[in-house]
Amino acid sequence: MSSLSAIDPAWGWILAGLLLMGGELLLPGIFLVWLGLAAFVTGLVEAAVDLPWQAQLPLFAVLSAITVTMATRLTSAHVPMLNLGAHRLVGRELVLETPIVAGSGRARVDDTLWRVAGPDLPAGSRVRVTGVEGTVLTVIAV
Repeated sequence: MSSLSAIDPAWGWILAGLLLMGGELLLPGIFLVWLGLAAFVTGLVEAAVDLPWQAQLPLFAVLSAITVTMATRLTSAHVPMLNLGAHRLVGRELVLETPIVAGSGRARVDDTLWRVAGPDLPAGSRVRVTGVEGTVLTVIAV
């Protein structure tokens, strides 16, 4: 005879963790997965050490805080570069595709040609991006 009250608490935590991690697929936001991981680890700890529920809930809370904090720190290191657009190119060295004549030329950045503004230089010259004005990169000779 099986009932919900007969389910081992460790399996309940593990199942809750898997459901939360699976819920991330339905409600993407990179948040439920960390709570799910905390629940899963709580279940593993409960399976290894028989904890009363009064210890399981604080363990889950602490693990949730740790996983969410770690995830926030890991993802925040990458976020600043997401919306910088051309400003992420400042400081990068490029080679001129066309000469800069009368302050205007073109340089290749990966697979794209960008308009550049700077001192007159021949094609093939190395330049460093010092700023961005709209879609034009400001450069100096290296």
